[in-house]
Amino acid sequence: MSGVGGAGGRPLIGVSTYLESGARWGVWELEAVLLPAGYPRLVQRAGGLAVLLPPDEPGRAEEAVARLDGLVIAGGPDVDPARYGAERSPRTGPAAPERDAWELALIRAALAAGTPLLGICRGMQLLNVALGGTLVQHMDGHAERVGVFGTHPVEPMPGSLYAGIVPEVCEVPAYHHQAVERVGDGLVVSAYAADGVVEAVESPRRADGGWVLGVQWHPEMGGDVRVMRALVEAAAS
Repeated sequence: MSGVGGAGGRPLIGVSTYLESGARWGVWELEAVLLPAGYPRLVQRAGGLAVLLPPDEPGRAEEAVARLDGLVIAGGPDVDPARYGAERSPRTGPAAPERDAWELALIRAALAAGTPLLGICRGMQLLNVALGGTLVQHMDGHAERVGVFGTHPVEPMPGSLYAGIVPEVCEVPAYHHQAVERVGDGLVVSAYAADGVVEAVESPRRADGGWVLGVQWHPEMGGDVRVMRALVEAAAS
């Protein structure tokens, strides 16, 4: 890795972003690259330097990842079911093809390079899809009201990377209607919700020393920095 962490500074953590049309600010209504401020603020609170990664040509992902110490794939729209060989459900949201392609390329580049990787909500789902897993396209109970984050408890699996970061049952901020179904190759489940929904996946004991974790909830919407701090510490090392 060639980011600032290797030179003794704070680790450089890339965070993927939305690409949205019709964004409005001031007198402008334009296509815009967007990211909720909670993501870079969480990186900063955890001791990292945040840099935003707008959708780009997938062939540039390896070059982008090579300049980072760590990578966060942020939450967002539903993954296109075609990416995991499924028919589209009427409950699945509109596709975001540029973002799907870019983030899948980022994930694969990070896995190949051993760059510490954290997937958040959609990011965890896309990590699973990148490794051959599938998703449940709709479920109830984890998005209580439209546009409002709920909370629920998550239980870590003993001995997992996640349990080493958060050893206790913990209330987490959540908002999603899709979830991991078949777990991708090389991933294991490291946390569950009380209703059995997969809440975290990880790639244990990678031979290249890489750090890989996906969480189904939104740590950027809460006060607990432990998951992001663990990523930043892995990036620094």
